[in-house]
Amino acid sequence: MEITEVKVFAVNEERLKAYVTITIDGCFVIRDLKVINGNNGLFVAMPSKKRKDGQFKDICHPLNNETREKIENKIFEVYEEELKKMGQTLEQMTIAKTSGNKYDESDDDPRN
Repeated sequence: MEITEVKVFAVNEERLKAYVTITIDGCFVIRDLKVINGNNGLFVAMPSKKRKDGQFKDICHPLNNETREKIENKIFEVYEEELKKMGQTLEQMTIAKTSGNKYDESDDDPRN
């Protein structure tokens, strides 16, 4: 699997930092991934849908850690390029913790 394109759309919210679209092998697109500033730093949230019981369920997601890391690393690489254009670095974003919880899906990070 090769991630052939990554489009990052930065936003300036407390926890939600960017929307992301990726293309895999030049033939499969996944939209609405999110870069979230969670309790343990930045992570990538997969596209999800709110269920009738109020919980969020991923629409699609990697089946193993190797694939998740590959996707995250590529997204963070492009996200950092976008931050540099805005005069920031990924390290500053990781260190800068904010208070409050405007984004409910941040607790869905499987690594927590």
